[in-house]
Amino acid sequence: MQIKTAKFIISNTDYSKCPKPDMPEYAFIGRSNVGKSSLINMLTGRKNLAKISGTPGKTQLINHFLINESWYLVDLPGYGYAKISKSKRSEWERMIHNYLIHRTNLLTTFILIDSRHEPQKPDLEFIFWFGKKQLPFILLFTKTDKVPKNRLSANIESYKNILIKEWEELPLSVLTSAKTGRGKEEVLMIIEDMNNQF
Repeated sequence: MQIKTAKFIISNTDYSKCPKPDMPEYAFIGRSNVGKSSLINMLTGRKNLAKISGTPGKTQLINHFLINESWYLVDLPGYGYAKISKSKRSEWERMIHNYLIHRTNLLTTFILIDSRHEPQKPDLEFIFWFGKKQLPFILLFTKTDKVPKNRLSANIESYKNILIKEWEELPLSVLTSAKTGRGKEEVLMIIEDMNNQF
């Protein structure tokens, strides 16, 4: 799939105010500082589509981008670390959970995982929440260019060993790098296949 057009449509805090659910939609979410904005920009071939920030927790809204006039890419706020109050955090969680559960045209959520680290509790909790709610998701391991090959393999193997205890079949996962473009074709192919089935 070639991305010819990508434009920002709307930001909000309420899934019911999102664009009409008449096109396929894909959400991107991960812990703060996982490299989400960079990855979205790499996938769409746009330098500044998603705003990159040095401050974790910068994305605070549900951001809709229309791609090729035919599907939505949604940039969601990060979970885990963010310098915000407890009440603000639970507000965020409610907003994200409501969107993920009730958005009828959301075909899958790409959960971004920082490949430089061993399995982290917030990531695992979030993945298991998806399992409990029976929501479709795909894991994207980010920043693979920043970690030695053997450590990368060990970290991913650790995730798989934990997840296989809960799932009969491992969730689909893709290795990515915003810097080298690794995983771009694979992710766009997954989206294209799903678009065709929508």
